[in-house]
Amino acid sequence: MRDFRKYLFVVLVSWSTQGVGGIERDWQSMRKQLVEEIIEDTYRTREYLGKSRLSEQVLAAIGKVERHKFVPESFRHRAYGSYPLPIGDDQTISQPFIVALMTDLLKVNKSSRVLELGTGSGYQAAVLAELVDEVYTIEIVGSLAIRAQTKLETLGYRNVFVRHGDGVLGWPEKAPFEGIIVTAAGISIPQHLVDQLKPGGRLVMPVGGQNEVQQLKTLTKRSDGSLVEDNVLPVRFVPITGEIR
Repeated sequence: MRDFRKYLFVVLVSWSTQGVGGIERDWQSMRKQLVEEIIEDTYRTREYLGKSRLSEQVLAAIGKVERHKFVPESFRHRAYGSYPLPIGDDQTISQPFIVALMTDLLKVNKSSRVLELGTGSGYQAAVLAELVDEVYTIEIVGSLAIRAQTKLETLGYRNVFVRHGDGVLGWPEKAPFEGIIVTAAGISIPQHLVDQLKPGGRLVMPVGGQNEVQQLKTLTKRSDGSLVEDNVLPVRFVPITGEIR
């Protein structure tokens, strides 16, 4: 059996010791370096992923979206490190490698409509917005939903639509979706989401309990409605709460 722990490190990498440094920063160069780190992480986990590199379109989106504008001011100097960061309300912005990987796994294109569960800071939605036609994203924490919507509008993302509510129910009036991405872990994949997935579409979600190693999974709905589920990588995400705040 393969030792997954060395791969899990990529997802659970510890806090950086990078100092605050100077006030002026070359954000563009930092994003370029982040893309290089994601390329390295992908190569290290190729045994699990079945590929050694993510799509160039996804890497370009990561290199373009200004992650430092989606994190609290006190953490901006760490915005382009390859690790998660707190964003308030007991929530985090995911590690950039995981954002890139989950986006790549969706296999969407410019004509796709995507549903995201767990808006958080809005960063994942912004990355998706660079690649697809429309992004519908649901956040269960009201304060986060408001901040994310304001941030996305300020940055000019007109193809992202934010809703405050229980994402497990999906967004039925906008279904079906070519892609569904869930940024919190659940014990199983919610049936409401499966129902809202378009034939030929794909759902990406971490599955497992809060106190155990979870599996990042893909669920593909074939044209005949049958489902194919695959494990991708051991991960650790915050749990789906199901409690609107």
